[in-house]
Amino acid sequence: MVGVRGRWWPGFVALSAIWGASFALIKVAVEAGVPPVWVAAWRCLLGAGALWAILAVRREAVPRDPAVWGHSAVAAVLLNAVPFVLFSYGETRVSSVLAGVLNAATPLFTLLFALAVVPGEPRPGPRRLAGLALGFAGVLTVLGVWHGFGGASAGGPAGEAGAPGGGAGAVAGGLACLAATCCYGAGFAYLRRHLANRPQSATALSTVQITCGGAQLAVAAPLAAGAPHWPGAGAASALLVLGALGTGVAYVLNLGLVRTAGTAVAAAVTYATPLWSTALGALLLAEPVGWNTLAGGLAVIAAVALTRPPGLGGAAVRRGRRARQPVG
Repeated sequence: MVGVRGRWWPGFVALSAIWGASFALIKVAVEAGVPPVWVAAWRCLLGAGALWAILAVRREAVPRDPAVWGHSAVAAVLLNAVPFVLFSYGETRVSSVLAGVLNAATPLFTLLFALAVVPGEPRPGPRRLAGLALGFAGVLTVLGVWHGFGGASAGGPAGEAGAPGGGAGAVAGGLACLAATCCYGAGFAYLRRHLANRPQSATALSTVQITCGGAQLAVAAPLAAGAPHWPGAGAASALLVLGALGTGVAYVLNLGLVRTAGTAVAAAVTYATPLWSTALGALLLAEPVGWNTLAGGLAVIAAVALTRPPGLGGAAVRRGRRARQPVG
């Protein structure tokens, strides 16, 4: 058992840090003036490049089945193209701290969509229903609904953290991040139904998916925001790390974590990601952290723990080899 722990914990820490840092990297890019749709496009294009390079090094074949590409294109809309744009737009209005905390609600939305569209999904018992209720309360707490959503900028009064338009800007940004999280939930339910049991490796399937997302955004970005422009060195570095590392290499790290420790440990990355996003946003970007962001975030994390089905462990390693977790 000690040997197993020694193998998986470095990957766990690295993966949670990479995905937690993605929200601060998005913030750096949008504050440098990169349009949100181009942040998403560069993220997918650079991530696809990294994944194609990994496939080449591993000499893995790319799936040629049209059904795989078709389902991957739909998954890319739900898991990459739309939520990446929404998170980038949201962070023009709210802090990276709040965006990272809202992202922790992804498993709750995944459960709701899985119940609706995945055949054979177990009905939730009292514990999981309580978790859903707690998660909903946690999201409302993070958004600061008693301020009329004005506290969404960073857990404080309307306009805190420089949200454009004050409370109205915070509302738009917070709801955009929440909509992105909802897209992740729908996307993972779609993956479970249409791609989870495919024989291809997670790296190969991820490459197809991110490539589809990059192609979609390469068409949409010029139409929505004009020609691309490469920003200054700071924002360019943020985009490079966000794409190649956070949207490319992270998928490979996640696969390794699933294979060495099982889906239960891999899913627990969701718990650690908001800790990193909160710490990095506060320490590196000097973003304020309100009490309701902390309290609501803890409630969401507790809710995710309650809604996870029991019995996920060592036996799940074989079943979850192709499982993939959400990214920020």
